[in-house]
Amino acid sequence: MNQETLSQLEQLVDKLIKRNSELQQEVTTLRENNTKLMDENETLQLEVLESEEKQKETSSTLTSLLEKLQSASAAG
Repeated sequence: MNQETLSQLEQLVDKLIKRNSELQQEVTTLRENNTKLMDENETLQLEVLESEEKQKETSSTLTSLLEKLQSASAAG
């Protein structure tokens, strides 16, 4: 190999090392974002479950009140 080829190889290796480092940082950032989004998703899912439970309770209460009103109307 001649000196020019070695020089070109060194430059390419340097570029590859630099790009690899950039990609590793990008992967780290993406993993952190993914973890945050997964946590956020879990929180939202729990909120939905709680909301559904409250909605069921409200529906049950309203049904009970409606039945009482219907009974009162029928008795009256």
